[in-house]
Amino acid sequence: MAKDKLNIVDKNDNIIGTESREVIHSKGLLHREVHVHFVTHKNEIIFQHRAKDKDTFPDLLDATVGGHVEIGDNYSESAIKESLEETGVEVRISDLIPLDKVHNKSEDKATGKINHAFQQEYIYIYKGRAADLKVEDGKGLGFEVLSVEKLLSLSEDEKRKFIPYVYKFATTVLTDYIKNKL
Repeated sequence: MAKDKLNIVDKNDNIIGTESREVIHSKGLLHREVHVHFVTHKNEIIFQHRAKDKDTFPDLLDATVGGHVEIGDNYSESAIKESLEETGVEVRISDLIPLDKVHNKSEDKATGKINHAFQQEYIYIYKGRAADLKVEDGKGLGFEVLSVEKLLSLSEDEKRKFIPYVYKFATTVLTDYIKNKL
């Protein structure tokens, strides 16, 4: 199977076919993704700054780790692979805290691409320094660390630096979990 092919899923997250990443994002076909949110012991969230040439949501802040679930993988396997690729950190399944699986559909106004996915959201308690994370070549520009308090008090201009659905998730489900369960 070609590397750029992904599974297409139905509204119940059952695999119903495959298609190229380009077609999936052009037509807004439902597929699978993972996000891993690195949280520090100081209740800070580490966001990845996406590369300026990404096909969806370029030059915006995203979850620390994000990626498609490749054909033959499940959500947790993809979270582990993507974490290593995008940060250089070896994460184990037992280190992942599953938060929520969300069904999200959003259009990137800048590129016209549609991201329509089931996104399995995880927290990973990161014990290192953000400066030690390795940026994946060509995929990101670096990492930005924000405390929960700072995240919740951003100006409208600062909020526009995020992928909208990532900002919404981070300021609701993610910050609620950090405040009440960590």
